[in-house]
Amino acid sequence: MKRGLFVLTLIIAAVSLLPGKTWAYNYGDYRSATMTTKAWKALDEGDIEAVLAYTNKCLELYSDQAKKMQESLTDYPAGSNQDVFGYWALNDVATSLYIQGEAYRKADMIEEAKEAYQRVVDEFKFGQCWDVKGWFWKPAEAAQQKLDMLESGSKIDFGDYTSAYLTTQAWKALQDNDLDAMLVYTDKCLELYGKKAQEMQDSLTEYPWESPEKIFSFWALNDVGTCLFIKGEAYQEAGNGDEAKKAYKKLVDEFFYAQCWDSQGWFWKPAEAAQQKLDEMGE
Repeated sequence: MKRGLFVLTLIIAAVSLLPGKTWAYNYGDYRSATMTTKAWKALDEGDIEAVLAYTNKCLELYSDQAKKMQESLTDYPAGSNQDVFGYWALNDVATSLYIQGEAYRKADMIEEAKEAYQRVVDEFKFGQCWDVKGWFWKPAEAAQQKLDMLESGSKIDFGDYTSAYLTTQAWKALQDNDLDAMLVYTDKCLELYGKKAQEMQDSLTEYPWESPEKIFSFWALNDVGTCLFIKGEAYQEAGNGDEAKKAYKKLVDEFFYAQCWDSQGWFWKPAEAAQQKLDEMGE
C-alpha cells in the first residue's frame, strides 16, 4: 500500500472512532452534476474523505459513459453552451478527477494527486467544466499544468483559476518583489480572461458607478485591468521602463473602464493611475 493511502486509511480509522461521527454521505439524486457540486464544496471545506466519497461515486456510476463520449470526439466540443453540456458525463467525470487531484495535493499526497491528474489528461481529455461566471474551462489543461508544477517543484499555484485568485496572487508577488511569479499570474489572467474583459470594455461608454454590485459585475475587466497595472508596477520597480510603459499603455488603450476594489472600502481606476505613471515617465 502506498504511503499516502496508508496515511489516509489511518486518518479515516482514527476519526471514525470519534463519538457521533458517521461516514454516511448524502448523494442526493445521484446525478453526476450533484456529486460534482458536493465534491467542490467538500474541497473548499478541506474534507478529503467527503471529496473521495463524492468523486468516486461519480466515477463508479458515470465513467463508462464518459469514456464513450471521450472516444466519440477528436477535439473539445464547440458550439452553444447546450452543445457542450450535452457531454455531461465526460464533463463531470473529468472534473471529479481534477477535484480528487486537488484534494490529494492539498493533503500532501503527491503521488495520488499525480495519478488523478494524469487520468484526466489520458482518459477524459475533452471534458469541460462550467464556471458560474459564464464560461467553460478545461480540467485536462489545468491538470497538466498541475502535473508540470509538481514535476518541476514550482510553487506556482493557480488555485481555482478565477481572475480574482490570479489577481490576488499577482499583488502578493509584487509585494514580494517576485517578478517571475507576478508574470506567471498576470499572464494567466490575461490568457483566460482577456477576451471577456474586452467584451465588457466594449459594452461601456463610461465607468460603471450605480452600485458596488454593478461595478463588481464587470469582474473580468476589473481584474485584467488590475493585472496590467500590477505588471507595469513590477517592471517599473525592476528598472525595465520599456516593458512598464507597454503594460500601462495596454491598460489605458484597451481596458480603460476597469476598476479595482481597495480593501479600505472604495474603488480606484487603474487606467487613470497608469496614465499618471506614463506622464511621469515622459510618455
